[in-house]
Amino acid sequence: MFDLRFYALIFLRRLPLFLIVSGLIAGVSIVAAITLPPAYVSRVQVIVESSQIPGNLAQSTVRVTPREQLQLFETRLLTRANLLDIAQRVQALSDMETMSPDQIVAAMRARTTIRTSSARDAVTLMTLSFEAYTAPKAAAVLNEYLTILLREDAEFRSSRAGSTQDFFQQEVERLSNNLAEKSGAIVAFKNENVDALPDSLNYRRQQQSSNASRLAQIERELSNLEEQRTRLVEVYKSSGSVANSGVTTTTAPTSPLARRIQDLELQMSDLLTVYNENSPRVVVVRDRIASLRAQMTAATAAIPETTDEEQPVDPVSPGETILNLQLAEIDSKVEILLADQTRLSGLQDELTESISRTPANAVTLEGLTRDYSNIQRQYDTAVDRLSKASTGERIETLSRGQRISVVEQPTVPSRPTKPNRVVIAGGGTGFGIFLATFMIVVIEIFNRTVRRPVDLVNSLGITPLATIPYIRSDREINRGRIRRILAIFVVIAGVPAALYAIHTFYMPIDQIAEKIMNKIGIRG
Repeated sequence: MFDLRFYALIFLRRLPLFLIVSGLIAGVSIVAAITLPPAYVSRVQVIVESSQIPGNLAQSTVRVTPREQLQLFETRLLTRANLLDIAQRVQALSDMETMSPDQIVAAMRARTTIRTSSARDAVTLMTLSFEAYTAPKAAAVLNEYLTILLREDAEFRSSRAGSTQDFFQQEVERLSNNLAEKSGAIVAFKNENVDALPDSLNYRRQQQSSNASRLAQIERELSNLEEQRTRLVEVYKSSGSVANSGVTTTTAPTSPLARRIQDLELQMSDLLTVYNENSPRVVVVRDRIASLRAQMTAATAAIPETTDEEQPVDPVSPGETILNLQLAEIDSKVEILLADQTRLSGLQDELTESISRTPANAVTLEGLTRDYSNIQRQYDTAVDRLSKASTGERIETLSRGQRISVVEQPTVPSRPTKPNRVVIAGGGTGFGIFLATFMIVVIEIFNRTVRRPVDLVNSLGITPLATIPYIRSDREINRGRIRRILAIFVVIAGVPAALYAIHTFYMPIDQIAEKIMNKIGIRG
C-alpha cells in the first residue's frame, strides 16, 4: 500500500535540499529572464523556381533537386569563413572584441535559423532568420546572407553548366583526333596493301581464273603450232613443196606476218580508245608489232634480190620460200605465246600471293574499321551532348533555368522578438523543481536505512510483534527546525546574494545565459 504520510515526511526531511536546488535554478532563470537584453529577429523567405523553358524544348544540364540545392547552399552559407567575414563587416555581435573566432562562429550559427519546407507537387520554401541585439544588425546580416545565397546560386549553376560544356568540348576534340588517327591508319593500311584488299578479292579471283584459262589455251596453241611446224617440214621434205599453201611462183600473196601485223595494229587502235599509251596491254601489243616487223624484215632480207643482168647461182625454190615464211610466222606466234605465258605465270603468282594475304588483311581492316565506327558513334553522341550542353549553358547564363527567387525581403523589426521572459523564468523554475525532486528520489532509492516496520521485515525476514517508533528529543526537534530555517534563509537571501556576486564580480548573468544558449544552440 502506498504510504503517503511516510513519503510526505521524507519530503519534509529533504526540504532544505529541495529548496536550495530549485531556488538556485529558479533564481538564475528569473534573473536571466530579467537581465537578458532584447533581441530582434529578421526573416527572409526564398523559393526554388522551376525552369522558365519547357523541358521538352530544351533542358538545363544542371540536374539537382530543389531540396538538395537548398541544403547545399545552407552548408556553404554557414561556413566558418562566411560567418567570420559577415560578423566583422556588420559587427553583428555586441561583445566581439572579447570573443575568439570559434566563439564568434558558434554565436553566429546559434543566432541563425534555417528552415526548409517541401512537399510533393509544391514549391520548396526556405526561411532564414537571424537574431541580433539591434534591429538594423539583424536586417543587415540577413541581407549579407541573401547576397551570398544568390551569388552562390548563380555561380553554382553557371559553373556546373560551363563545366559540362567544357567537358564535352574536350571530349569532341579528343574523339575528333582519334577519328583522324584511325582514318589515317586505315588509309595507310590500304595504301600498303592495295593489291590484297578484301574489296577486290572477287575481281582477283575472276582474274586468276581467267588467267588460268588463258594459260591452258596457250598450252594448247603452243602444242598446235609445234604440230603444225612438224607437218610443214615433213610435207616439204617428202614433196619438195608446201601443199595447200595458196602461193604461186608468179604472184606473191600477202605475207601472214603482214596480216598479223595489221590485226595487231587494229587491236592497238581499239585499245588506245580505252587505255592510255603507257597501259600494260598497249605496251604488250606494241612490243608484238615491233617483234613481228623485225621478223618480217629478217625474212625479206633472207631472199636474194635478182635482176635481169645477174641471176643467182643457186636460186631458192618458191616452195622453200613459202615454207620459210610459214615457219617464221609460226615462230613468231610461238614467241608471242611464250611471252604471254611468262607474263601470265608471273601475274598468277602475284595473284596467288595477294589472295593468300587477303584474309589477314580483311581481319586487320575489319578491326580498324570497327574501331573507327565505334569512335564515330562516340563522336556523334559527344557532338549531340555538346549541343545540349551549350543550350543548357545558355539557359543558365540567361537565368532561364531553375533558380532561387526571393519571396520576402529582409525587413528591420519594429519591436523585439526575444527573449520570452515568461518562458525563460517559468521554464527555469520548473526545471529547478524537477531537478530537486529527481535528486531526492535518487537519494532515497540508494538509502538502505530501516525507517519503517516493513523495512525491518524486508531486511531481516522476520515479522516483529510490535515496533516502537523513534522518539526525538526536544533538542533534535529544535535542531531540525533550525536547519529548515537556515535552508529557507539560504534560499531567500543566499541565492540572490550568490547571483549578485556572480553578476558583479565574475560575469553578468545575461552574458552567462547567452553563452550557454550559444553553446547549446537554443535561443530563448
